[in-house]
Amino acid sequence: MPKKADTKKSTAKKIIAKKAPAKKASAKKAPVKKTIAKKGSKKRTTPISSYKGRKGEKYMSAAMKKHFNAVLIEWREHLREEMQKTFDHLKNKGESYADPIDRASQEEEFAFELRTRDRERKLINKIASSLEQIKQDDYGYCYACGIEIGVKRLEARPTATHCIDCKTLDEIKEKQLGG
Repeated sequence: MPKKADTKKSTAKKIIAKKAPAKKASAKKAPVKKTIAKKGSKKRTTPISSYKGRKGEKYMSAAMKKHFNAVLIEWREHLREEMQKTFDHLKNKGESYADPIDRASQEEEFAFELRTRDRERKLINKIASSLEQIKQDDYGYCYACGIEIGVKRLEARPTATHCIDCKTLDEIKEKQLGG
């Protein structure tokens, strides 16, 4: 009798051993994607997080200003880091190729990077202007009509200077004059 129990145990071990790899194989069929961030590298998403105001909170309260100030500062720092990376890249990769096609490709790549950084430089100026508006308590109000721009619009574009209605009118006028 003990032999039958031993055979049952050994068969059970074989069955369990066979089932375990099957579970691992099914886990391999549906891999979980993991994103591993390199040390010191941050992916930029604007804004840091959406603003969660309190019920009945006054528009552009101190907490709101603090939030947008943090968003703008973090965005500016990210842009500056990118500009520094480009500077280092241009400085280190500034090789002179003998082949004219390689040289032209490198120059085109550099020109593209410089155009991108020029747009970011202009954006940094807008961010500086927005930070100054926060200090002067003018941030969040439309330049054209003076009404509130709105938290959702500022979350989407923290450097916005016009409410959605005034911006839409400007775009319509621009279309009519331009084409």
